[in-house]
Amino acid sequence: MNFALILFCLLVVSGAIWFVNVLVLRKRRAPDAKDPWWVEYGASFFPVILLVFVLRSFIVEPFKIPSGSMIPTLQVGDFILVNKYTYGIRLPVINKKIIEFNTPQRGDVMVFRYPEDPSLDYIKRVVGIPGDKVAYQNKQLTINGKPVEMRRIDDYLHPERLYYSRQFIEKMDGIEYRVLNDQDAPAFIPDASRFPYRENCLYNNSGVICTVPEGQYFMMGDNRDNSRDSRFWGFVPDENIVGKAFFIWLNFGDLKRIGPFK
Repeated sequence: MNFALILFCLLVVSGAIWFVNVLVLRKRRAPDAKDPWWVEYGASFFPVILLVFVLRSFIVEPFKIPSGSMIPTLQVGDFILVNKYTYGIRLPVINKKIIEFNTPQRGDVMVFRYPEDPSLDYIKRVVGIPGDKVAYQNKQLTINGKPVEMRRIDDYLHPERLYYSRQFIEKMDGIEYRVLNDQDAPAFIPDASRFPYRENCLYNNSGVICTVPEGQYFMMGDNRDNSRDSRFWGFVPDENIVGKAFFIWLNFGDLKRIGPFK
């Protein structure tokens, strides 16, 4: 469901009713006559829909985390906020950038339209920007020939499934965040698709090595062995970017999770 398109259509319809009523219909009615029900509802909803549309399209948009690919940073059921203007102003619905601000940086947690099905929103961490050579070999992430710093910490217990994953703190461009690796999971990628710029990637028994094309980004989940990401389906083009995730505003199962995250 394209909620942005639905909201835009509601805005157009309610706005048209409001303007026609102000400019034409109200002048034709007797001074003491009540507005028809469809005019009353349409005109009253218009400012509310306009406010929601502006906030959601240009400032901040809420999302719910549906899967565990970003554990431990984000949990299933987290409600998060996404900054819509960090990476520039985009026209709603068509997502075309009209004003450039910043570009995604390594370590950012970013929401984007899934390249294989743009009707779906995905969330992953940026690990490669245009021009980077990204290697994920034997569970070690390397950027432009330099291994990303990793520090082992206590294993992570998955509360719902009751098993442990190895847990590390990675440090990329000064940003620290936690990642998980399952020791018994294979390092190789068994079913990579034939995505655009597939020739920029080399797959082997140890994982994958990719050079990120211009205007594209390489994304990975923090739950490394339970995330289908750029290792499987390729790069994220700039036009698919939705915004930068930055805040957990609700989790019904754990209110202590509310707050900013890295």
